[in-house]
Amino acid sequence: MVPTVEWKDGAVRLLDQSRLPGTVEFLDCRDYQTVAEAIRTLKVRGAPAIGVTAAMGVALGAQSINAMNYSSFAPAVIKICDELAATRPTAVNLFWAIERMRRKLESLQAQPVSAIKQALLKESQAVLEEDIDLCKTMGRHGANLISDGETILTHCNAGSLATAGYGTALGVIRSAWEQGKKINVIADETRPVLQGSRLTAWELMQDQIPVTLITDNMAGSLMRQGKIHLCIVGADRIAANGDVANKIGTYSVAVLAKAHNIPFYVAAPYSTIDLKTKSGADIPIEQRNPLEVTTIHGSHPVAPLNVAVYNPAFDVTPAELITAIITERGVFQPGELSVQFQST
Repeated sequence: MVPTVEWKDGAVRLLDQSRLPGTVEFLDCRDYQTVAEAIRTLKVRGAPAIGVTAAMGVALGAQSINAMNYSSFAPAVIKICDELAATRPTAVNLFWAIERMRRKLESLQAQPVSAIKQALLKESQAVLEEDIDLCKTMGRHGANLISDGETILTHCNAGSLATAGYGTALGVIRSAWEQGKKINVIADETRPVLQGSRLTAWELMQDQIPVTLITDNMAGSLMRQGKIHLCIVGADRIAANGDVANKIGTYSVAVLAKAHNIPFYVAAPYSTIDLKTKSGADIPIEQRNPLEVTTIHGSHPVAPLNVAVYNPAFDVTPAELITAIITERGVFQPGELSVQFQST
């Protein structure tokens, strides 16, 4: 698997996902502002990957702060945290990772600045390594829900590209494949940014996992024909009641799955569960540039000039449409989350 994000030669190196599948190109971020812009412009995307990247962005920014003591160093780091937190409002992993870096900073008040800088860098690396490990554990839990010979529908990209490695929804699929199950994947193209066609199809083909690409409006027809056996998607935020925010179009897939008695699973790490948010109605939904809808990649117009556009990046799938939520800590019913995770 091509690394999505890593620390390399004093920089945060990102696989530029805006260039896929045509070009495999890396972006070396040498200041935190470049990291923030990469998150904002979808050069890195996927809730877990955004979280890891933000943690590394905090560590990167800290290295360039010229301060002799904690009292002058800490406010500068907090400013970096705030700027990174403002990049995308929906993916809760972003805020989780930044808060973790804040707590690490606060725990080091008695240390010299040079030691704090190194500790923050080490903490960001731990966030990355933990993400890979938990995705593999999540994959093993979820693979038990997939039978040999089944065809799985997925929406958007929740694979190694959306994480530090291995993936959430695609991690479950990847784990089932590694177990020798002869499975097939159907990937929604995922308009308007085409994460399914550009990223999911590319990623699965790299691993030689059978994948078929469809347009977003084909899923219901295939379900009716019995050609889809289950659905697995990722998540950008999961509310305490089990409502799930994920890429726009996920709700439609869940409604179709319910109508055809097909299991609909969500795979996401614990850090995506936001117990402070009571329900999906409280999840902020990012509104993005109309050009994503009216053009292909910012050029090649596909709509009339100046047409009104509504472009939410995410929608919310109610808990009652979700069969189960797969985490690194096991598989749970949506209504069990507040009980299972309230003490952690």
